[in-house]
Amino acid sequence: MPAPTALITGGTSGIGRATAELLHSRGYRVMVTGLGNVSAAGLPDDVTVVRADARSLPDIDQAIGRARRHLGSLDLLFLNAGISRPGPIEATDEAAFDALFDINVKGNFFTLQKALPLLNEGASVVFTVGAAEGIGPAMTAAKGALLPLMRSLALELAPRRIRVNAVSPGMINTPVYSKMGVSQEMLDAWGRDVPLGRVGAPTDIAEAVAFLASDAAAYITGDNLTVSGGLGIHANA
Repeated sequence: MPAPTALITGGTSGIGRATAELLHSRGYRVMVTGLGNVSAAGLPDDVTVVRADARSLPDIDQAIGRARRHLGSLDLLFLNAGISRPGPIEATDEAAFDALFDINVKGNFFTLQKALPLLNEGASVVFTVGAAEGIGPAMTAAKGALLPLMRSLALELAPRRIRVNAVSPGMINTPVYSKMGVSQEMLDAWGRDVPLGRVGAPTDIAEAVAFLASDAAAYITGDNLTVSGGLGIHANA
């Protein structure tokens, strides 16, 4: 039986990298995309790493072409590429607004569109959505667009038995926080307010994605799996 295959966008650090490492350890053939110095991603040698900007359709075309040549077809498409631009409306300029929608919404939409011919019957598509409440209206709008998109695609692709779901991480210890100037000490302090008493690890999300891609989730589609350590329970009660 051939090894399952996975394409992960935003896969060179944080959640994407952890998912690539986990799936690779479980026998998947994996390709990831990312920006920056992709040669320094530190992934296993047989994981294909492609430099691609999620907002660029030519880059998406190139990445899907590489996936076609290296993987042949896809059992999992993990749409994880995204950016954070928190801030109130008066501090949000056009460049930040455009970047949020170009990467988080447009990039995911067209990556899936162009990957459709590669998706096997019964394949799994997973979006990274995440909590956006309280971090600015533009980011809330961009993240909020993904859930109805995911549900619409779940219905559209159901005849091919392609399942489309989302995973919503809570507070996860990734490089995003350090780029925003949040120290490890501050993050640990915030983690003490999480019901389970800690900030999440990227592997916590990787395990959730692996589950959604597996046969154990064969009857799950159009759903959003929140992995937050209980953060937000009271707000949703």
